[in-house]
Amino acid sequence: MTRALRTLVALVGLLPAGSHALAQPAPGDLTPQALEAALAAAPTGAEAERLADRVRTSFGGRDALLAGTAGPKIEGRQVAWALELPLPLAADAPLPIVESDGVHFTRRLTRIGTTGVHAVVAALAHGDAFSWHFAHGTRRLGGGQLEAYDVHADSLEQSGVPRGVTTAQAPWSSRIFAGTTRDWWVYVPAQHRQGTPSAVIVFQDGAGVRTWVPTVLDNLIAKGDIPVTVAIFINPGAFADGKSNRSVEYDTLSDRYARFLLEEILPEVEKTVTLRHDAAGRAIVGASSGGICAFTVAWERPDAFSKVISWIGSFTNIASGATLREGGHNYQALVRKTPRKPIRVFLQDGANDLDNLHGSWPLANQTLASSLAWAGYDYRFEYGKGFHNNRHGRAIFPDTLRWIWRDWKQP
Repeated sequence: MTRALRTLVALVGLLPAGSHALAQPAPGDLTPQALEAALAAAPTGAEAERLADRVRTSFGGRDALLAGTAGPKIEGRQVAWALELPLPLAADAPLPIVESDGVHFTRRLTRIGTTGVHAVVAALAHGDAFSWHFAHGTRRLGGGQLEAYDVHADSLEQSGVPRGVTTAQAPWSSRIFAGTTRDWWVYVPAQHRQGTPSAVIVFQDGAGVRTWVPTVLDNLIAKGDIPVTVAIFINPGAFADGKSNRSVEYDTLSDRYARFLLEEILPEVEKTVTLRHDAAGRAIVGASSGGICAFTVAWERPDAFSKVISWIGSFTNIASGATLREGGHNYQALVRKTPRKPIRVFLQDGANDLDNLHGSWPLANQTLASSLAWAGYDYRFEYGKGFHNNRHGRAIFPDTLRWIWRDWKQP
């Protein structure tokens, strides 16, 4: 190995500086940035074999690479793909490419030495989203969907910032949704003082978002960009036989879920944590059916919740057992025909969101945003290219919270 190559490999984590043998990496530690640097070094021989093995480990194994089913690795706006072709390969064999299902994106993969492993790293624009697949000659392999976003600085842990504590609660058996039990968690910021009411923000489908939301809250509370805020992360209920009650709870247009929060969950939290009771001090967040659920809670009880954040909200007709009159698609008309309610609404959706028998998610969100504008609501709509997930919402979440709480210091 040349001195220059040894230095490069040390920088990307393949070889400790000053060492003469490759270190044993932890599985999955080959980031897109590290892979890009390693490919640029054009390793040969044993070095190429070692890099190929690391790619196999990092992308889920040889079988996944051979089948083309290894999904890309995404780090911010850098995306890495890998594919393995069976040996032997002819000297003039074409290199595989990764391309979008449209016509705007194509990248040729680089072969690693004489192995069958090929890889490429691309830097995408913030908000890029598209379906992709591999192509090799006349063969089409694998494929999927991807989105790439800048990582917001306030989504990362920062030194010196006081950390709140997230605690799992005992499974909750509901009275209002009889027969259901659910898991839930409560985040209490370091700045909370018992006896001094804190603001509260409630998240539907809480198990997933509880893993990253507290870091954002820690950072923004420390900066004074949002008030001291307790977060409640709640999963939908399930029956003893395992059947989920999610659609009944989230997609139904009624005050039932709002009552569940106000009569069951919030009083339980207040046994140990002092919370604000005013609508201005309460926010509610959800994605998909959780998004329409969040809107419905504020719509039904604007006296109790005044701030709504909906990601890819299901403002379509999927309410369980609902008639056409009761489905969430009716909000576009209800907002126009009902006296304006004192709520602030943040909507996010993407052009590649769902379109099925229940309706078109992009169209439903655009139509609701139009109705909110016509009716004079305090609202914001972020419309991107994304699919049916919370990646866009997560990428902009710190600034979403700043917007939703922008006047919290005013009397």
